[in-house]
Amino acid sequence: MDIAIDRDVCIGAGQCALTAPDVFTQDDDGFGALVPGSEDGAGSPLVREAARACPVGAIEVAP
Repeated sequence: MDIAIDRDVCIGAGQCALTAPDVFTQDDDGFGALVPGSEDGAGSPLVREAARACPVGAIEVAP
């Protein structure tokens, strides 16, 4: 699985980190980021749900 966060679109709402905290976090500026080592989704079934939860659609998930 390939996960991308568009930092130009992200507003730092944190829904991704709340939904799938094993994959997403927030960086020092408050924007969405991937937890180091989880760039492939870490097998989490919540990755796609976290992408849907993003209020501005800043997360893309490809198989």
